[in-house]
Amino acid sequence: MDLTQSSSENIEHMVSYIKEKLRVANVGAIKPTHFDENLYEDLKDIYEMVKRKDNFSISEIQAIAEELGNLRKK
Repeated sequence: MDLTQSSSENIEHMVSYIKEKLRVANVGAIKPTHFDENLYEDLKDIYEMVKRKDNFSISEIQAIAEELGNLRKK
């Protein structure tokens, strides 16, 4: 998958991966359609950071969720 290009498919892939890796309990709260393609690079940065780490503390998960919330469409 070529994540260098902004697309709805790439956003869906990254959001799904983040939710799975962080074991998000309320999966309906984070949907790919919530994210604006104009903020693609910011979402990709979060995705790459999540991909690099094996474990997350509760505070890290909260911080990531907050950042994802900041990227949501207004």
